[in-house]
This record gives sequence, structure tokens and C-alpha cells, in this order.
Amino acid sequence: MRVLSDAFIPELPNPYRGKVRENYDLPDGSRIIIATDRLSAFDRILTAIPDKGHVLTQTARYWFEATKDICPNHVIAYPDPNVVIGKRLDILPVEIVVRGYLAGTTGTSLLTLYKKGERTMYGLDLPDGLKDNQILPAPVITPTSKAFDGGHDEPLTPREIVEQGLLTAEQWTTLSRYALALFARGRQLAAERGLILVDTKYEFGTDAEGTIILADEIHTPDSSRYWIVDSYSEAFRNGTRPKSFDKDFIRAWVVERCDPYKDEIPVIPAELVEETAKVYRTAYETITGETFVPDTSGTTVLDRIRQNLSPYFNAR
Repeated sequence: MRVLSDAFIPELPNPYRGKVRENYDLPDGSRIIIATDRLSAFDRILTAIPDKGHVLTQTARYWFEATKDICPNHVIAYPDPNVVIGKRLDILPVEIVVRGYLAGTTGTSLLTLYKKGERTMYGLDLPDGLKDNQILPAPVITPTSKAFDGGHDEPLTPREIVEQGLLTAEQWTTLSRYALALFARGRQLAAERGLILVDTKYEFGTDAEGTIILADEIHTPDSSRYWIVDSYSEAFRNGTRPKSFDKDFIRAWVVERCDPYKDEIPVIPAELVEETAKVYRTAYETITGETFVPDTSGTTVLDRIRQNLSPYFNAR
């Protein structure tokens, strides 16, 4: 299988390794961002999924184009299916998660906290009697601290964000407005494709002038939870998980077998890896309306990326 587990390219300057992306800062103020096929959840790398980086980059490309009228984004160019050249930003230390349903499996999800008996979280007050995967009266923002260098994200309230100096009140107002507008656009376009955009995360940064700009990715199967519209009603009645277009079923597989925050992660079976790859490819096609065509040029995925990024090798 053509899998991109790592994308270290020594000819490129200023490398930084993220959970699923390799980053290289160029002297002109731009950043090369290579999406690998690594799959991350629970703040850990679980496995690598063929074509995942390609799908993520090109799905985000679709959404960046479809939302550029709402807020500015970091995109400059796409020299390779797995690569975006973006404007280098100072990433704001708050991760914005917008949720439309009581769902999730991670430690910071509304459903996880709700099932622990919490009713006040993220500055929100939730009533008793809500069921798993129930739609919320209106989308809500559940911000967390933005963990760097492998740390864990922690829940925050809007008041804490401002009082701790993570954002100014004006920045929080802008981020909230952008996030809810982006989510509304995402729900609208997803619904036209027979999908429910359940929840998603956004990351924002500021440029040299202090302008807030959307970074990283948007509405991809990694950053978002999608359900198939036709599966939702019956699943909700039965108390089961609707069919999805995301990595949630791998998360669920792991949770059934260990405590992912403490235990060693079991090896993900090859058949589950391939099933996940098919989900990512199908997700791209359903979300964008385009047929997924893998780029098989180059002897390996990394070889192809190296060729396409060779014009940047002398940037020092």
C-alpha cells in the first residue's frame, strides 16, 4: 500500500512535526504543510490510513473555497495533493469546537461529560433527560486550551479565556462569530449531500497585522463528525450510533478495548485500516461531489511530494 507515515524532507528548512502534519517554515513568511496518513485520536497516533492525507488536504481545499466569503484563511497554493502552502500565523491558544448534537467519545466531548453527570460545562447549562446523539436546540461552542507538544486539551469557558489572557474579549467575539457562521455554512452544504455535520473544530491564528485567519483544516473527516442523514432517526430511536463519515468508529473500536488515555493502544487490524481508507475516500466524494482519483506518480507518496516541493529546497 502507498502510505505516508512520515514526511521528513531534510532539504526543507525549519521543520516542525505535528500529530498528523509535517510543517516547514519558509523565509518568505509562508509555511509548507504536508498532511501525512497518520490517524490521531486521544492525543495519540493510532495508525496510518492510505490516502488519508490526500483526502484531508483536498477536502479542506473544497471547504476553504466554499467559506472564503465568511472569513479569511491561510491558503496560498497547493503544489501537491497532500500539501498546502499557507500563510504562517501565530496560532491562537484556544481550539474552537462547535457542536450541534450531544455526541462524542473523547474526554472533552459534551456526551462524555454529560454521562459523567456534569450539567454545567464550557459556560453552558444543559438540562437533565437528554439522550445520546440528541440534537441541541442550537449549535454551541465548546472551547478548549490548544495543547502543544503532545499535551492534553482542557475545557474552557468564555470567561476563563478572557480572564486568563488567552484571547482578548474582541478576539473571542470575532472567533465566536466566525465559528458559528462557518458551522452554519457547513451544515447547509452537508445537508445538500445527505450528510449531517454533527460537530467540528476550528483553529485560528493571527498574521503580522493581528488579523484573525482560519488555519489548519476545515470540515474534514478528521476535524469533524459527519452522520448519514438517512441513518439518524432509526439510530437515535434505537440508542445506537448513526452511520458516519469520520474516524469515530476507530475511536469507538479502541475505547471498547482499552482506556486510550492510559493504556497501550492495541494494534489496529489491517481490515479496519482498509475499511477506514474507504470511508475517507467515500467521504471526499460525498462531501465535494467529485470522484476521488489517487495520484500514483512517483515511486512512493513521499517521492512524489519531494519532486513537487523541490522548487523550495534552496529556501534558506
